[in-house]
Amino acid sequence: MENPSASAEDGVAADSPAPHYRIGVVPKLSNTYFDVVKQGAQEAAWDIDVELLYKVPASTDPQDQIEAIRDLMEQKVDAIAVSANDPQALVPVLGEAKQMGIKIITWDADTEPEAREFYVNMVDPETLGRHLIDTLAWSIGEKGEFAIMTASLSAANQNEWIKWMKAQRQEYYPNMKLVEIVPTDDAPDKAYDAAKELLKKHPNLRGIVGNASVGPPAAAQAVKEADAAGRISVVGLSTPNLMRGYLHEGYAQTATLWSPKKLGYLTVVLARNLLLGQTPYDDQPVEKVGNIRVNGDMIIMGAPLDFTKDNVDQYDF
Repeated sequence: MENPSASAEDGVAADSPAPHYRIGVVPKLSNTYFDVVKQGAQEAAWDIDVELLYKVPASTDPQDQIEAIRDLMEQKVDAIAVSANDPQALVPVLGEAKQMGIKIITWDADTEPEAREFYVNMVDPETLGRHLIDTLAWSIGEKGEFAIMTASLSAANQNEWIKWMKAQRQEYYPNMKLVEIVPTDDAPDKAYDAAKELLKKHPNLRGIVGNASVGPPAAAQAVKEADAAGRISVVGLSTPNLMRGYLHEGYAQTATLWSPKKLGYLTVVLARNLLLGQTPYDDQPVEKVGNIRVNGDMIIMGAPLDFTKDNVDQYDF
C-alpha cells in the first residue's frame, strides 16, 4: 500500500485525499517495534482520511519528546498521541498543547492522567506482568535467581508491569528470587552489555525477563555466547522476527507481545473519534483491531500473545 502519511523524519504528508484532521503521533524512539506501530498508524490514516504526522524523538531523553511535541504544536495538529518516556516530564508541555485546543491521548506508555484524555494500553498491566513471571516460572521449574531487563526505570508502563511481576512471584513462586533490575534505554548495544554483565555478576542466574523489545534478543545472544542454553532461560516482550532464531535454537523459551500494528491503528482511530466527540466504550468493535475494553480512562486493546518455537513462524512483524 502506498504510504499517504507523514515520514518519521519531517512530518510532511504525501499526496492523499484532503484530510479532515491532522493527528500527530510520537513514539518513544525508533526501533523495530515502533516501526511496526507506525505502519498501523499509517494504514489507519489512509482508511479514515486523516493526515498523520509521525514524529520520532532523537533519543529516549524526555526533553527530545518535548521538542517533538512542540514541533507538532507549531504545525497546528488537531490531536497528539504520545508514548511517554517519562510520566511527569511531559505534563507541562502537554498542558500547553491542551490550552491551544489540541486533544491529547497517550498510548503504549502513559503520562499523569491530567495531561491527557485517555490512555490506549495494549493489554491489562496486571495480566501482562503476572503472565511474564508465569512464562519464566514454567521455564525454570519455579525456582532460582532471575533478573529483569527494563527499557527505562522511569517508564510508567514498564514499572506497572514490574509491580505485578513482583506480586506474582511473591504470591506463587516463593522459591524464585529477583536479584536485579537493569535499564537498557531501549538500546540494543546497551541491552547486550547489560545481559552479559548479568551473567557475569550472578553465576547462579536461572532466568532473564525482558519487558521491552530489545531485552530478550540481547539476553538470548548473551546466553548463546555463554553456551548456557538449558541453564539460563530467556522470556519477555519482543517481536517474533527478533526472537525467531533464538526460540528455534533454544536460547530463548517464550516471547510475548501483542500486535504493534493494531496498536498504531487503534491509536489513530481513537484520536480521530475523540476529535469527532466520540469517546471509547467497553466492548466497542474497531475495524481491523477487534473489540476493545474500557477501564475508566484506560482503553485495553486485547490479551497478550505468546510466541514459542512451535508457533513463531506463523507471524511476521
